[in-house]
Amino acid sequence: MTTATIATRPVTAAPAPPSSARVLPTLTGRRLALTIRSPRAVLVPLLAPVLFALVVAPALASAVSAPAQRNTYMTFFCVATAGLLIPLNCMFSGLGVIIDRQHGALRELLAAPIRRSSIVFGNLASATLITAMQLVVLIAASIARGASFDSSVRLAWFVAGAALLIVVTYGIAEILATRLTSAEEYTGALPAIAIVPFFFAGSLYPITSLPTWLADVAKVLPLTHALALFRFGLTANGGQALHNIWGLSNDNQMAALSLAVLALYALVIIVGAIRLFAKASTR
Repeated sequence: MTTATIATRPVTAAPAPPSSARVLPTLTGRRLALTIRSPRAVLVPLLAPVLFALVVAPALASAVSAPAQRNTYMTFFCVATAGLLIPLNCMFSGLGVIIDRQHGALRELLAAPIRRSSIVFGNLASATLITAMQLVVLIAASIARGASFDSSVRLAWFVAGAALLIVVTYGIAEILATRLTSAEEYTGALPAIAIVPFFFAGSLYPITSLPTWLADVAKVLPLTHALALFRFGLTANGGQALHNIWGLSNDNQMAALSLAVLALYALVIIVGAIRLFAKASTR
């Protein structure tokens, strides 16, 4: 009687998905290619900051301020415009995610052996690049029109605040794009997220001009802290916006507190967006 020996192959574990750092350039390029399909698609997002800087800001300055203060108000308004452009651009980027899911290759991309978080970070990087172009054009056009910005080392506060606001608003956009089933529903929710907070966050007037209860609500909004950092980073007397929030005397301390608030918002929202996206992609 003979005994048959059955050869077995060793079981090998499936290779781990590549890290986000390896695939991020490819995913970012893919999203940019979908967003910017032609030279016209590059120019259109840049028209809004040019329009605000060259037309809207000077017109408002002439209407509401004395001739000697027009440049000051124009600078004030141009900084506020950054707080409108960032949420709008990030929210429209989220609309592109819905279209990609319904009519693009997102479903096929979900079958690829990559981390779900890499897709979200690729979309975020694309939105960041486009928004950064808008901000550069806004500042350059504003300077050409007569706005005066402070070019001190405090510029880092503006850059950090803008980066964190992009993460916050794009994270919200990604969450809405995952939860809402149609572009129509998403478009209906867009004004409430991207436009309404602009009027309560100290953009056109200080939050101290609001009723007390509404000023307290404004202090909770991430956009309020972002705009305060924008003014602190770009203008000579920008510490007043931070004082309206915190009521302290040390500008750098108040700026650090607002930056910490933005960082907390960014962390919570982007982690929530990634988890929700990963959960939805398994259905």
